[in-house]
Amino acid sequence: MINEYFTPFIWAWIGLALVTFLVLLKIAAPYGRHTKEGWGPMISNRLGWIIMELPSLLTFSLFFLLGPNDKSSPMWLFFGLYVGHYINRSLIFPFRIKTQGKKMPFSVAASAIFFNLINGFINGYYLGTYGPVYTEDYWFSANMIVGLSLFVVGAGINVYSDQQLLNLRKPGETGYKIPQGGLFNYVSSPNLFGEMIEWIGFAVMVGALPAWAFAIWTIANLLPRAMEHHKFYLKRFPDYPKERKAVIPGLL
Repeated sequence: MINEYFTPFIWAWIGLALVTFLVLLKIAAPYGRHTKEGWGPMISNRLGWIIMELPSLLTFSLFFLLGPNDKSSPMWLFFGLYVGHYINRSLIFPFRIKTQGKKMPFSVAASAIFFNLINGFINGYYLGTYGPVYTEDYWFSANMIVGLSLFVVGAGINVYSDQQLLNLRKPGETGYKIPQGGLFNYVSSPNLFGEMIEWIGFAVMVGALPAWAFAIWTIANLLPRAMEHHKFYLKRFPDYPKERKAVIPGLL
């Protein structure tokens, strides 16, 4: 039953991502520096991050591990990369951010839970049940080599840039400062740029529609957010470097 509707569902999911992208170009998601009143009950920023990101980790793992497909070493790599990212996002990063007293609307966390449940399901189910078993010679395929390279580069940019942001605030500080160094010299949100590269790399590596759907959703969410971050910096800091782009060096 699921198999019959699996591919049409993913195409519909991609269509929803494109609609979401257009909405987010007009309305900034109200969390973090863009938090606003009027979006319903508020919850702790740290709790919000945990409950937003944890569903993807759990859902992907469940459907991958319990699926009947044999698990080859390339597939275990896919599993490890996906799970590693979300362990960091749901169980490590929330306890490292300096968000004393900050809150986010529960409605934002709820929408992210829905997003992560679907993306965790379609990718875990594809690798665990629906898709083919990736044979050992897949290690030497162009998809694996190019995709893994992109994933590693993107993840490195994402983690390093996040650390730069965390280092901006001393203990007890909550304000915003102009980030400097690394890719921050060229764009306002290299962390988001890195995450987009990361999941494009995953999609290339897996070479399947569910992984591309996840990459498209990542771009649909993060590209507008990076543009809003850029506007925030330009408005807040009169001396903000005018040559910086929002998210893609030299382009956007």
